[in-house]
Amino acid sequence: MRLSITTELDYAFQAPTDVILQIEAAAIPEQQIEHAHIDLPDVEHFARLPGHDTIGERICFQTQGSLKVRYEATVDIRRLDAEIETLAAVPPHDLPAEAVEYLFPSRYCPADEFMALVEAEFGDTVGGARIAAMRDWIADSIEYRSGSSNAGTDAMEIFVSRCGVCRDFAHLLVTLARASAIPARFASVYAPNVKPQDFHAVAEVFLDGAWYVVDATGMASAQDMAKIGVGRDAADVSFLTSYGPAEMRAQKISVSAL
Repeated sequence: MRLSITTELDYAFQAPTDVILQIEAAAIPEQQIEHAHIDLPDVEHFARLPGHDTIGERICFQTQGSLKVRYEATVDIRRLDAEIETLAAVPPHDLPAEAVEYLFPSRYCPADEFMALVEAEFGDTVGGARIAAMRDWIADSIEYRSGSSNAGTDAMEIFVSRCGVCRDFAHLLVTLARASAIPARFASVYAPNVKPQDFHAVAEVFLDGAWYVVDATGMASAQDMAKIGVGRDAADVSFLTSYGPAEMRAQKISVSAL
């Protein structure tokens, strides 16, 4: 599938502020960037750095006053896909080194607190079948409700409150997978059927020797999302990180299938 993406950000910074931006679709084998352009105002100390796991790029700079960013891209998705239920788990001792870090708890994914739960709830499943059961359990048990969580909400709070947004669904699935000794990471993506239209978040799990995306909200599939970046959780792939007060004036995301 080919996607057309437009992102517009309008922020204000009262004082000179260091900012890290990650909004561009990643140039990786599973998706071809046919066209891309980003408009930034004049900024100080501009640099581009590889994203987590060298997926995507972070733009680092210092700015003050108005920051208006416009990004446009056309992306052709060519992602590996499979019936998740059919995939086998990889034992921890056979994992590649880059997957091991995604077994551990992280800021928004306290996997060590969920081990008893996953055994009680999903103990009769293994590998991809367990991931599918977790995905379906989240879809049935957690209500998607805009504005129900904030930037500090973690997977435990979502499990208790039973409502959240896409990043919360992804955090909970990542947490449950890690508690089952299945590597899982958080992915920031663009997808056309996200409502309301915004940056979207999904989980990626390591099964049968490869990473597979899983969206517990059901709004996106592997073939209709453009990956921006990945990380242990949302903190690693925030679309905008500022080291000082930031005022959001406007933000608009538009993603459509071509």
